[in-house]
Amino acid sequence: MTEHHTCDHGDHDDSSSHFPDQVLENVLETVLMFLTCRRDRNAASLVCKSWYRAEAMTRTELFIGNCYAVSPHRAIQRFGRVQSLVLKGKPRFADFNLVPPNWGAHFAPWATAMGAAWPGLEKVCLKRMSITDDDLKMISVSFPRFKELVLVCCEGFGPIGLADVVSKCRQLRVLDLMECVVDDDEVDWISFFPETVTCLESLIFDCVDIPVNIDALERLVARSPSLKKLKLNRHVSIAQLHRLMLHAPQLTLLGTGAFNTLSHVPDEEQELDLSAAFSACKNLSCLSGFQEIGPQFLPAIHPVCANLTSLNFSYANINTEHLKVVIRHCYKLQVFWVLDSICDEGLQSVAATCKDLRELRVFPVDAREDSECPVSEVGLLAISEGCRKLRSILYFCQRMTNAAVIAMSKNCPDLVVFRLCIMGRHLPDHITGEPMDEGFGAIVRNCKKLTRLAVSGLLTDKALSYIGKYGKLVRTLSLAFAGDGDTGLTYVLEGCPRLQKLEIRDSPFGDAALLSGLHHYYNMRFLWMSSCRLTLRGCKEVARRRPQLVVEVIRDDEQENALEDSVSMDDGGENKSDDERVEKLYMYRSLEGRRNDAPRCVTIL
Repeated sequence: MTEHHTCDHGDHDDSSSHFPDQVLENVLETVLMFLTCRRDRNAASLVCKSWYRAEAMTRTELFIGNCYAVSPHRAIQRFGRVQSLVLKGKPRFADFNLVPPNWGAHFAPWATAMGAAWPGLEKVCLKRMSITDDDLKMISVSFPRFKELVLVCCEGFGPIGLADVVSKCRQLRVLDLMECVVDDDEVDWISFFPETVTCLESLIFDCVDIPVNIDALERLVARSPSLKKLKLNRHVSIAQLHRLMLHAPQLTLLGTGAFNTLSHVPDEEQELDLSAAFSACKNLSCLSGFQEIGPQFLPAIHPVCANLTSLNFSYANINTEHLKVVIRHCYKLQVFWVLDSICDEGLQSVAATCKDLRELRVFPVDAREDSECPVSEVGLLAISEGCRKLRSILYFCQRMTNAAVIAMSKNCPDLVVFRLCIMGRHLPDHITGEPMDEGFGAIVRNCKKLTRLAVSGLLTDKALSYIGKYGKLVRTLSLAFAGDGDTGLTYVLEGCPRLQKLEIRDSPFGDAALLSGLHHYYNMRFLWMSSCRLTLRGCKEVARRRPQLVVEVIRDDEQENALEDSVSMDDGGENKSDDERVEKLYMYRSLEGRRNDAPRCVTIL
């Protein structure tokens, strides 16, 4: 649900807090305008009716963490001056193909409702939503001051919709498409930008797997003097990148595209001076891309390495030696994403150079459980010893030890995010053979600021008891292959008061564990459980006892009919199908009740 309370405050006792004096209400609105933190605004809206009204009138930025938690009508009825909307749709496990592609999260109802209600809307950011070309056209014609469109992990649209936005939104500053699936309808959307000087500050389309009109893109970049962020897709060759950089030396963020010659090999007499192009970008601090990388071109980025604070090699399958050539110059680096092909030795080089590192993500080249993973506890230990300012880490590996995780908890006590993904099921400490309980226990015990935790490996209820006892600030928790039985999840649900998002897969938790959290579910944004030991009876009981929760059971196509038969019977009667195992449960709070666009594979109890 939205983290902004959208409930009706009609029952508030207003006897001691009503401001009959309009001047006082005006003062209150003026003060609230300077309140920017959404949690602070939520708290202010709960004081009394006057504060509730004033907060609603002064809110210009609206964040809704679940598009089904509140209806578009309710949102526009309460908030009349919204200029910026952030809206999230599908659960995160959609990224792992565990959510049916037709599950829902359609933007169309929002686009229709917003058109007349929020004429001053300037920014829309959507994550895991289904947005069509018609929706994009609605945006382009409804909001005369529209400036920013950010789509993350979205689908359903194509170049036709993008062409509408870029041609009609004459004040467009930001068009960012990240990890989206963009349909190919052979429309040259880049050419639809106005031929005049643009206001464009950010253009990100590295996920668009469609060739672009490079000549039109070059002209666009040339007439966009405010452009600071540019991320290119893999169809842009290194020769084309060179030409674009010559037009935009003011860039602060660059996604390089293929970073290879592809079919555009320059003549020997016209050999590229790529290094000079990078040298001209004096303000470049963030670098990414490197798809289909040609390692021979890596030395060209040396002139900017000393200024880099962010470097993303997560698409570049480079080895240790290639990394060393670059990383030794990056002593200001704060954010680093990379593939595990750099090996432990590469991470040791990072630890030796990047003393100011705050965020590290190490992704697998091959995510299969039976693949060889070249990073281990050796690399993790090196990072913890060399990068003491680390705040966030995502680390994929196949071998880990409690000692290395414990060392990280002591060396990096300011960790806010710790996500350790040991690929494979129930893998113990590979040296001692013991469960990974003590390592994760040390993380929640020693890292007092931890708000996000993902655990994996061989974990017993002891590890979950540590999380419940010490994870008092944890808001997002991901469990995989964890625990011995229902007691373990009970420790978490009873011990983590700030838990908002709980994701569980392949764990031995059943109905008793699910029911142990009834006291807490109204305070959470969502609960996801898949491949556990839930039954339909347990899920029905939660739906019966917590009517403001939406309890969705998601099945494969061949299981749909059996499930429909079981839920259609009288709740008071016995049904042998109630003992049927539930493969996927998605549960979230909502002010609107059950949605009306659920596909056949989703049954709402």
